[in-house]
Amino acid sequence: MANNSFSLNRRCFLGHGAQGIGVYALASLMNQSQAADTEVKVPRWPGILNGQLHREAKAKRVIFLTMAGGMSHLETFDNKPKLRELDGQAMPESYTKGQPIAQLQNRELKCLGGQHEFKKHGESGNELSAIWEHLGSVADDIAIVRSLKTEAINHDPAHTFMNTGTTISGRPSMGSWLTYGLGAETENLPGFVVLTSSGGGQDQPIASRQWHSGFLPSRFQGVHFHSQGDPVLYVNNPPGVDRNGQADIVKAVQQLNQFRGEVVNDPEITTRISQYEMAFRMQASVPGLMDTSDETQATMDLYGTKGADGTFAANCLLARRLAERGCRFIQLYHRGWDHHGNVKGASQNTAKLIDQGITALIKDLKQRDMFDDTLIVFASEFGRTPMAQGNGRDHHIKGYSIFLAGGGIKPGTTVGATDDLGYNAVEDVVSVHDLHATMLHLLGINHERMTFQFQGRDFRLTDVHGHVVDKLLA
Repeated sequence: MANNSFSLNRRCFLGHGAQGIGVYALASLMNQSQAADTEVKVPRWPGILNGQLHREAKAKRVIFLTMAGGMSHLETFDNKPKLRELDGQAMPESYTKGQPIAQLQNRELKCLGGQHEFKKHGESGNELSAIWEHLGSVADDIAIVRSLKTEAINHDPAHTFMNTGTTISGRPSMGSWLTYGLGAETENLPGFVVLTSSGGGQDQPIASRQWHSGFLPSRFQGVHFHSQGDPVLYVNNPPGVDRNGQADIVKAVQQLNQFRGEVVNDPEITTRISQYEMAFRMQASVPGLMDTSDETQATMDLYGTKGADGTFAANCLLARRLAERGCRFIQLYHRGWDHHGNVKGASQNTAKLIDQGITALIKDLKQRDMFDDTLIVFASEFGRTPMAQGNGRDHHIKGYSIFLAGGGIKPGTTVGATDDLGYNAVEDVVSVHDLHATMLHLLGINHERMTFQFQGRDFRLTDVHGHVVDKLLA
């Protein structure tokens, strides 16, 4: 009988041949890492589109500002005089009968008028609540959408829907889709970074799967940077380990990963190799990112922060620094907008924590000629009801407000409207899928053409929905 212990079929031969090429490539990379800077080099992911965009891109990157908890449109961007007239009166049943209401089911529904005055700003006349002390100074730079609708009425699935285009957990997030499609502009930092802050109201938890890569390779998932202290755990070497010693460890681990990859032929091994190398480079790049001593006092005063102190303002400054360094998608969460009670005082208090930061970010990007190619999105997972919940408001999905700025957005405009009581979006209704389609359009991507095959189906961020909102485009 012939000894078949060393026989190879065609598939195995080709697979092992390719892996052998990988070994030589890895050896080449490691030889490069012996240079004086001790860096471990890895080819930068060019994006599945490989620079072949579907249209001219207006934006290169996205800064997505998530007001977690459900910001009330009625206290921020949507002035409803009629609702104030009906304050304390019964909510007309024609609005609410058979409609999903989170915690007000089977209760007497009474109107709660907007708790703050509104004022028009700038040449555009964009109307903002008085709680925004700074944002009015850039009213001519933003486009307000007053007709967004979503599908999930509870926090976690609503965040999942906003981030992934579906309430089903396990799908890729926006930032993962973008880094998969467009690649990274940096070799020293992740292409998708998340920062969080809190204050001003009840803090709803944010699950890390909100920035997960889903069925995309895990190299595309977001990296959560801590806003205070070490932004990434173990970013600094322990005592007695210098950069050369750390490089030796990384090389050894990479060789072990490569050997394992030859045996199991798992694409996630390639991800592991690239992520170890990224982590090594981040040990040099991240401390410089967080060290704001190179910023002018005027810049620090503009943001109203002393540096990486965990505030939303500090995170806005870090977002600009990340954008400068080539990050593709930067998502900031501020957890503090869940105002089931005291919506008047709580909305004002929360706005004070984020107002100066977002205004400074817009002004700072303009000063640095980065505003025109940076798309800013300011949004919550849903809005709040026109009906009272004591002196607060319940969750609401039928119509609420967000704004966009920069990166190909038509400045100083307002798109869409809700009805007289701020309940239903009734004019130029925008879905979350439409928002995603518009974002991708501004980044040069046709949302119907960037897909990933998984379990026999071509998936995309917008699923089978979505239209570009032309009225938002410059």
